[in-house]
Amino acid sequence: MSQTTKLNTFWFLAPAGLLIFSLAPLPYGYYQFLRLVVTIAAGFIAFSRFEDDKTAWAFTFGGICILFNPIFPIYMSRDFWAPVDVVVALIFLASWWAQKSNLRAL
Repeated sequence: MSQTTKLNTFWFLAPAGLLIFSLAPLPYGYYQFLRLVVTIAAGFIAFSRFEDDKTAWAFTFGGICILFNPIFPIYMSRDFWAPVDVVVALIFLASWWAQKSNLRAL
């Protein structure tokens, strides 16, 4: 596909914000909601990037989708999830910035 699909900013910034907010001590229900939101957004972005032949972004977001999936959850301690949440938030922001800047690197 020669035309890159321009995704709405919501698909990048909403999960990134929720991931950063998850660093606060919150009830378990929030983290279940976070898994659902991140999985849906990452899956949507992965599919879109695959359609645009941007396979590095597609595989990155596919991995995020697997990591955060709520159906077969991956259990880790809060101490391990905190840096993962920050890194994944940065990936969402980097992808948004790359789209906004129209970069072709990935």
